[in-house]
Amino acid sequence: MENTEKEMNNEVEEKGKCVWKDRKHHLWFPFSFTKYAVENGRLYTTKGFLSSREDECMLYRILDISVTRTLPQRLFGTGTIELNTRDRSNPVLLLENVKRPVKVKRLLSDEIDKERRARGVDGKDMYGASSHYDPIETDHLTDTDHDFEPDADHQDDDPMDDRL
Repeated sequence: MENTEKEMNNEVEEKGKCVWKDRKHHLWFPFSFTKYAVENGRLYTTKGFLSSREDECMLYRILDISVTRTLPQRLFGTGTIELNTRDRSNPVLLLENVKRPVKVKRLLSDEIDKERRARGVDGKDMYGASSHYDPIETDHLTDTDHDFEPDADHQDDDPMDDRL
């Protein structure tokens, strides 16, 4: 029975493997109550001191990653990573003032690809799946709503030509 418990503990430790963690930095000092972590195929963001909030985003739901570095961030080796996601509650996640942002961006890209492969999610499944697209809002549109064709006789006419 001890072997079973040890195996279970090892599985939990292995599944709970932290790939990356950091805090929001001020200058290069990590004096902040905002923490970021990537583990179990998820990105966790924890904010707050007296009252705290933890947000979670599945890595495979991240659509796009970009890095922004202001001059002070470049001087202090930090940057902000913007993640556009398919998550309705957090369509845009900001990992603010993290150390080595370009390396973190590459690490996140690799982890996202691994998660998509593990879940069998193809890149084309994610296209058009942005949280800003709502299929309910466009269901009322039909092909007949878009049947306007410009008149062939007047399509080259420029209203500004009348002034000449």
